[in-house]
Amino acid sequence: MENGGTPAPATVEEQSVPAYSWYALGVLVLVYVLNFVDRQILSILANDIKADLQVDDAYLGFLYGTAFAIFYALFGIPLGKLADSWKRVRLMTIGLALWSVMTALSGFARNGTALTFARIGVGVGEATASPSAYSLISDWFPARLRATALAIYSSGLYLGGGISLLIGGAIVDGWNTAYPDGGPLDLAGWHVAFIAVGAPGLLLALWVMTLREPVRGAIDGIPTPGDPRPFKGFFEELYQIIPPFTVIGAARRGIGGLALNLAGAVFFAVAAYLLSIYVHAGTGSIIAAVSDQWLFLAVGYYAVFSWATALRARDLPTFRLTWGSPAFLCTILGYGIVAFVSYACSYWGAPYAERVFMVDKTDLGWWLGAPAAVAGFLGVIAGGRMADFLFVRFAAGRLYVVLFGLIAPLPIIWVSYTTSSVVVFYIFAALTQFLAASALGAAAATSQALVLPRMRGVATATFFLATTLVGLALGPFMAGWVSATNGDDLSHGVLSTMWAVPIGLICLLVAIRLVPLSAATVRERAAAAGEAD
Repeated sequence: MENGGTPAPATVEEQSVPAYSWYALGVLVLVYVLNFVDRQILSILANDIKADLQVDDAYLGFLYGTAFAIFYALFGIPLGKLADSWKRVRLMTIGLALWSVMTALSGFARNGTALTFARIGVGVGEATASPSAYSLISDWFPARLRATALAIYSSGLYLGGGISLLIGGAIVDGWNTAYPDGGPLDLAGWHVAFIAVGAPGLLLALWVMTLREPVRGAIDGIPTPGDPRPFKGFFEELYQIIPPFTVIGAARRGIGGLALNLAGAVFFAVAAYLLSIYVHAGTGSIIAAVSDQWLFLAVGYYAVFSWATALRARDLPTFRLTWGSPAFLCTILGYGIVAFVSYACSYWGAPYAERVFMVDKTDLGWWLGAPAAVAGFLGVIAGGRMADFLFVRFAAGRLYVVLFGLIAPLPIIWVSYTTSSVVVFYIFAALTQFLAASALGAAAATSQALVLPRMRGVATATFFLATTLVGLALGPFMAGWVSATNGDDLSHGVLSTMWAVPIGLICLLVAIRLVPLSAATVRERAAAAGEAD
């Protein structure tokens, strides 16, 4: 007995997992599958959108990556805070309904601007999913199985991405065959595909609403009472991250805080301007998508900078264990580079095969989408199990799996985008998915191990900043931009993303050295920063 009669928490060996935890995990996997169906379906629709809306590969990369990623990342922060203080099941239900509606509305877009705004809405809705899910899973499963559980949840990413090609290809080919000149309401096949994958999310939201909320932190022996004012923190975070209110928030911290915030705003504005000038010099004209790319990124990075500096002033323990922790930053940035390369490959795979090998969409769904779904599922599960196996033997064992996921796919990607054989492309695309997927569960579990239970939602949101603002916002766009400036050469575009791998390698090697001590001293470092015991 501890603390005057409270039973001591079970040891790692004694903790069992109730059947309900596995059931709830299965529902969360379905949510994440739909999450990525709605997100990844742009891949199979890309060439049709390009033809109908008269846009280029740079815009397609911007639409899939940056337009979605910035708002997904920014709203993920206040929503991560809300996941730390409010009902996570309820939050996920609302978010699922929102992104499903916005996906369906994408099917009524008639120009690039309308489609961009719809995808922004999808990003905001989807930002609720993983902070809520990661926090729930950490309260449903003991530490010894957490990487496995997170890997199973993350398998929805790969299943959804593969299924999106199957569904999207079948719908587009079937609709365009039946209505070659446009169907009812003048909808093309790609319009109908968006509507068809968006609508089922409203039914799934009703199912999610029935899940039971677990006691926060109880499984780790640190039960945390509910916040009596859960939305207070959410609105504070929103106020600190949405420009121009960020300036007011900084001013409240004094002249030093205001000066730092304004200096950050100037820095990101100048960086965006110089990048636009560079792009103008390289292409001979300012492409709208390129201008939007740097504007969105500048706003996004400035907003995150504002939020991080505000977090330091308002919640020093959380800041110290996330932004102030080299171990945490190197872990998430190292995985961010994995995402940088893998997002580019997964998004551009279908458009590349359609253009180079002249494969129709239905065949792409079966021969590219289905194998990729299976390979990604197996890869993330195998990686999670291997991460847990290594974790009980080496303090930094999980990070070796992340390192493997960064390096192992490189020769496979090279062959995929240089081969003249469509069969080789299919096989190697699936193998790439398997190898890259192995890193996700290990990276996610490592980030969760470096913070206290009350910080898990914010830690998850910060983890996803790396996968979105580094991986999703930059990888697909860079590949598309390089393609657009080299005669629509997608092979050249995708292979150009490999330049970032040495950065990820350095980050992960540093993390391997730092994570063991950081994970072992979480409570001590939090207490030193002012965390109440």
